[in-house]
Amino acid sequence: MQLFVNQKIIIYELRVQGITNSSVLQIGSSGMIKPMSNLYNTGGFLESGVQLSELAPNVEVKLPPPVIE
Repeated sequence: MQLFVNQKIIIYELRVQGITNSSVLQIGSSGMIKPMSNLYNTGGFLESGVQLSELAPNVEVKLPPPVIE
């Protein structure tokens, strides 16, 4: 059985309260999401970084209004 899904998604505002290394933010439909995890220390850091909650407790992404054609 083949299933075809056509979607038009308009997002006026998107608020994300928390993102972790294993989070998946999905908008629309997906056939299959395969888990994958990679951890690299490309900067040669010796200590952990500052937690995001200390820098910005509420992250808000402003999106421009949609263009309706």
